[in-house]
Amino acid sequence: MPEDNTFSSFITEAVTEADVARVAARGLWAPDGTVDPDAVRLGQTLTAAMEPDGRTDLLPDELAELVTQVRGIALPGFPRIETTDDIRLSAFTLRQLAPGAHPLVVLPAGWQPFGWAPFMYAYLTLAAKGYHVVAYTPRGLGIRGLPSTSPGFIDVAGPDDWADGSAVVDFAVERFGPSAIGFLGESYGSGISQLVAAHDDRVQAVVALSTWGNLATCLYDNGVRHIAAVNALLALTGGTVEDKFGERNRGILADFQAGRNMDTVVAWGTRRAPESYLTLTNEKGTPTFFSNTWHEGLFAANQVLRTFDALDVPKRLNMWIGDHAVPEGRGLVAPPARPGDVNIPMQEAYAWLDHHLKGERNGVEDWPAISNQVMFTYRTVPVRDPETGQPTGENEIVEPALRETSADWSEITTAVEFLALTGGGGGGTDGGLVPAAPAAEGWERAFIAGVDTEAMAMDKIMETGRAEWFGNPKIYDTRKIDRTHALVWTTEPLTVPPSGTAARRVRGIPRLRLTVRSTVASATLIAHLFDVAEDDTARIITHEPLNVEGLTPGEDREVSWELQAAAYDIPAGHRLMLVIDSKDPLYGDVSVVWTQTVVSSSGGEDGGAVLELPLG
Repeated sequence: MPEDNTFSSFITEAVTEADVARVAARGLWAPDGTVDPDAVRLGQTLTAAMEPDGRTDLLPDELAELVTQVRGIALPGFPRIETTDDIRLSAFTLRQLAPGAHPLVVLPAGWQPFGWAPFMYAYLTLAAKGYHVVAYTPRGLGIRGLPSTSPGFIDVAGPDDWADGSAVVDFAVERFGPSAIGFLGESYGSGISQLVAAHDDRVQAVVALSTWGNLATCLYDNGVRHIAAVNALLALTGGTVEDKFGERNRGILADFQAGRNMDTVVAWGTRRAPESYLTLTNEKGTPTFFSNTWHEGLFAANQVLRTFDALDVPKRLNMWIGDHAVPEGRGLVAPPARPGDVNIPMQEAYAWLDHHLKGERNGVEDWPAISNQVMFTYRTVPVRDPETGQPTGENEIVEPALRETSADWSEITTAVEFLALTGGGGGGTDGGLVPAAPAAEGWERAFIAGVDTEAMAMDKIMETGRAEWFGNPKIYDTRKIDRTHALVWTTEPLTVPPSGTAARRVRGIPRLRLTVRSTVASATLIAHLFDVAEDDTARIITHEPLNVEGLTPGEDREVSWELQAAAYDIPAGHRLMLVIDSKDPLYGDVSVVWTQTVVSSSGGEDGGAVLELPLG
């Protein structure tokens, strides 16, 4: 493996303005869930341009000027940083040349096979703002032979990664003498950033983008393994499980895939959870910035909200439309697609660092703790083919979605509407969602389990959310949901309250309570909430699965569970729909194909089966 970390030999052609525009439009991810090759090539070409005798003529003018500017104010380096157990981490550095002390930003790379190199645009941006920069690839990540790959085994944000982060800080303190130290991480790098900061007193601010608070519940919650998320991550390490993980972590992954020894898996994930070290973080008072998405496919929203709520430090949470790394991804890898555009998620992340590391009074000191983007409140127009003038089937955003701020998560939900599930009219007729009241009698409804339906959370991790971010949320045809394999409940068309702006302003974490039984010893219930238009098409608000095991066939069990948090406005005339089925490609279910699952309500004073809808 090249020890100088240089990329010149990998660059064979120029990056054009059209290439940059594609990256700026799509961001980090390709449609198949891999890292976009254009984003990789852009990052590597920028990296090669920063090398001694690097060529800027292979870059468009705007980026060539940025490279020239940064080379005039900062000295690039391509070191290998030695850890306490003699692993040599691949790194890239920018040392400010101006006299005096300067703040430092450390950036552990996200979980993908190209290490630190794809994010070169972010490093140049930080250097142009006056920061020393140290970017590095966490141990074990990357394709063999790439200069940005680090050797060793992946520790999945374990103690080795915490120690490595401190070793990187040691390196930077010795060489740069920074005035202040912050960490900025995206995805895997964000979890490492939080964990290093919890264990190292020298870290004075954290920006955690598309992050996790509790890795255990990201992997396994409500008795459900998040299979697709783990498989997506394993495909992005740069090698096989045997090559990339040591014996201990291979065993954990094997247990997870097999659904065995889950207590051990949970303990392993809990050790890697920033939430486990909140006492340390709160004692240090480390200013912490979170940025996440409502329809996050890897690190679901609720666990981040719980961690954020327990932070007793200067803090900020931005919740966005979309999925993992989509809002900030473009701003990390490329300049804006159009002159005058700004990547607001990254602009606010940088402002956090400017305030807490430089002491700038830039408005951050007055920020409320929480900013929620309300799903799909943007205004869009159809995209037309430039040659034919015909609609392409996609939309573009012409007015951004509404953002709402709050001083505390407890203020997001101001009321709860209790909606009782009714029994339906028989023959597969949908049930209703009606104002909850003591029910005179109970009811029950059955479906055939183990078969997927059209009511799925997303088509593909990251790609469905990417479309949402750009103004194209997935449209469901609720008539195609097979009522043989799913149960459906809907409200009547909703109206706007006298002082309201929407028929329902969903704000917070919904909760569902009902009774279940099965003809076998286990059942999976996947609850989805949809906003249904007059034409029976719908957009998803939220969802959450539940595995119920240890059932006695034929006997009832009452269950309740929380769906993922949402900020969503249901328009007048639309209906709220609840769909329960038993299978989704995202999850490891325990349903048994062609067995019967019965959902019921006991009636009586407690209202029986109830959906608690949070409103704001």
